[in-house]
Amino acid sequence: MRTNQRTIARPVEASGVGLFLGAPARLRLSPAPPDAGVVFIRGDLPARPRLPVHHDHLCPKPRRTALAIDTAEVETIEHLMSAVSGCAVDNLEIEIHGPEVPTLDGSAAPFVALLQRAGFSDQEAPRNVFVLKEPVSVCEGDVSLVATPCRDGLQVSCTTEYPGTFIGMQHYALSVTEERYAREIAPARTFCLQAEAQALVAQGLGKGGSYENTLVVGPQGVIQNELRFKDEFVRHKILDLVGDLFLLGRPLQAHVTAVRSGHADNARLVQRLLKAMVAQDPRHKQETFLDVREILKILPHRYPFLLIDKVVELDSYKRAVGIKCVTYNEPYFQGHFPGRPMMPGVLQIEAMAQLAGALLLRKAENSHKLAVLLSIDKVKLRKAVVPGDVLRIEADAQRVKNRTGLVHTRCTVDGKLVCEAIMKFMLVDPE
Repeated sequence: MRTNQRTIARPVEASGVGLFLGAPARLRLSPAPPDAGVVFIRGDLPARPRLPVHHDHLCPKPRRTALAIDTAEVETIEHLMSAVSGCAVDNLEIEIHGPEVPTLDGSAAPFVALLQRAGFSDQEAPRNVFVLKEPVSVCEGDVSLVATPCRDGLQVSCTTEYPGTFIGMQHYALSVTEERYAREIAPARTFCLQAEAQALVAQGLGKGGSYENTLVVGPQGVIQNELRFKDEFVRHKILDLVGDLFLLGRPLQAHVTAVRSGHADNARLVQRLLKAMVAQDPRHKQETFLDVREILKILPHRYPFLLIDKVVELDSYKRAVGIKCVTYNEPYFQGHFPGRPMMPGVLQIEAMAQLAGALLLRKAENSHKLAVLLSIDKVKLRKAVVPGDVLRIEADAQRVKNRTGLVHTRCTVDGKLVCEAIMKFMLVDPE
C-alpha cells in the first residue's frame, strides 16, 4: 500500500449519459491539494455546490450510490469512486455538469484509463490509512459483510448467488493492488436480470442502459453481449464494494468478506467502520475546537436557548460542525409531547442557525455583531429527534459578503439526515 497521498498530474475530461436517468453529463477531473479528499462540484448549478465524497452525504437510492447536499445531488458515483480507490488517488476535484456520473461502458475500466491518462502526482503528506483492529460486521437475512484485521492493504472475498438463473453462485477473492484491480476488477460491467431490467424501465429508470453498457441476463445467458470473464458478475460486485468503501473517507486496511451484498449493505458496513474508526483511533475522536465557554463569547444566546454544546470541526471560515446532546431534561420535552417527547423542528432549525451564526461571527471584523436571520429556504424535516440522540450540526458557508451571509445547514443523527435548510443572515451592530 502507498505511504504518501496522491492526486492526478493534469486535468482530464469525459462525457456520456447516466445509466439510470439517461441525462447527458460531462466530467472534468482536476488535481487537488493534500488532505482535500475527493469532492464533486455541480458546475451546472447556481453557486456550484460542493459534495464531498463521504458517508455523511450519502443519499439512499435503489441499486446505486448517490450523494446529496440540499437539492444538489450526484448519482451513480460507485464506478468512478471504485476507479479512484483502485488507482490509489486520495485528492481530486470532479466538476460534473449533470445529475449522474456517465456510465460509459458500465465498468470502471474507462475511468481507470482516464486517470492513467491524467498521470499521477505524489504528494508530501502521508496517507491516513484506517487500520482495522477489531472485527466489524453487518448481517441481515442471507446477506453478510464482515471486515476483519489484516496485515497489508485491502483484501476482498466476495460471494454472489442468484439461484435458478444463469448466474448461479460465483466467488472471487483478491488483494486489491493497483495492478490487480486494473486487470481483474475494473473491466467487470454492471449487470441485471432480464426481469429486473424490465421492472426498471417500467419505473422510468435505466434510461441510459443498453446491451452495450449493461449485461442483461436472460434464462440462457447474457443477451446480445459476451462476458469478459466467466465470473464477471461477482467481479463487478467487488468493483461496487471498493467504490462504496471509498465513502469511509480514508483508505482501509482490512479483509472484507461479502456475501450477497448490495449498495445499501455496503453503506451500512461503512457506517459501522466509521464508528470503529472513532472508537479505536484517538486521532479521529471528535476534538473540541470550541467548548461552551468559547461559544458563549461568540453568541449572545443563553440558557435555555443555547442549542450548541460544542464545536468539533472548523475549516477556516467556510465550515463548522457542532454537537447538541439531546436529553430528557430539555424544558420543552414537558409539553412536546407528553408521553412521546420529540425535539421541535423549529428548535432544530434554531440550532442550525446558531452554528451558522457562530461560523459567520468568528471573523474578527464581525466579532461584535449579531447574525440576524433574514430568510430560511428549502427547509426539510426528515426524521424525529428524541431524548438520547446526538445531533450533529453542519454549517457550510456558501456566500459571505460584508453585511450578509448565505449558509447551507443540516443535522444528522447516527449518520442519517434529520433536517436541512439554506439560511440567509444579516450582520448588524447590537445597537
